[in-house]
Amino acid sequence: MKIIKNEATIERNKKIGNWISISALLVLGGGMYLSFSKPDWFGYSILCLIVGYLLTQVGMYMGNRWGRSPRPDEKLDAGLKGLHSDFALYHYVTPASHLLVGPAGVWALLPYHQAGKVEFVKNRWKLSGGGFFQNYMRIFGQEGIGRPDIEANSEINSVKKFLEKNLNGSEIPEIQALLVFTHESAELIPNDSSVPALKLKQVKEFLRQKSKTRAISVEKMQELNRLFGEA
Repeated sequence: MKIIKNEATIERNKKIGNWISISALLVLGGGMYLSFSKPDWFGYSILCLIVGYLLTQVGMYMGNRWGRSPRPDEKLDAGLKGLHSDFALYHYVTPASHLLVGPAGVWALLPYHQAGKVEFVKNRWKLSGGGFFQNYMRIFGQEGIGRPDIEANSEINSVKKFLEKNLNGSEIPEIQALLVFTHESAELIPNDSSVPALKLKQVKEFLRQKSKTRAISVEKMQELNRLFGEA
C-alpha cells in the first residue's frame, strides 16, 4: 500500500492547535485573576471564562487530530499495513481527510477514537459507557461523537464535486464512506446504519473482501492516483 500525506498541513495544524491551547489557558487564567482581584470587572472575567472555554474546545479538537500520538492518520497507516500495493491511502491531500483508492473502490475513511459503547439507534450515533473516567472526561469537554452520518455524506460529496470538476467528463466512480473506530475499548453496535462502521482491526479484511469484486478498473485507479498526486 502506498501512503501519501501532506506533512506540511499536519505540522501547521499541530502548531496552531498548540497555540490555541496555550491561549485558552492564558485567557482562563486571566478570567480567574480578574474574578478575585478586581470584583468590579466581573463582566470581563465572565467574558474571559467563556472565550477561554471556547478556545479549549477548539484546542481539544485540533489536539485530537493533529497533536495526539499516534494521530488518526498514523493509526490508519498501522491498521491497513499489508494491503496490496494497488491501494493508495491519501491523508490531507484530497477533499476527504483520509481517502483510500484501490481495487475495493474509493473510500473516505472517517476515524473515531472514542471509547465506550458506540451504537447507532433511532437514526443517530450515540456514545455511552466507558467507565467512570470516560464519563468524567465526557462531562468536562472530551470530544463527543458528533454526527458521523453527516460527516460521511459531506466527505463523499466533497470528493464527488472535486472529481466532477477535474475528470473532464470521465466516468465518476462510486465514492463510499467507512467509519473506523480506532480505540481498542470501543464496543461498536452499528445496527442499521446506512454508513458501514468497523473497528480498525476489521478494516483490512473488509477491504480485501471488497477487492474480490474489483469495484474499479486498474485504468480508473491509475487516473485517480495521477489526479490526487497533483492535488
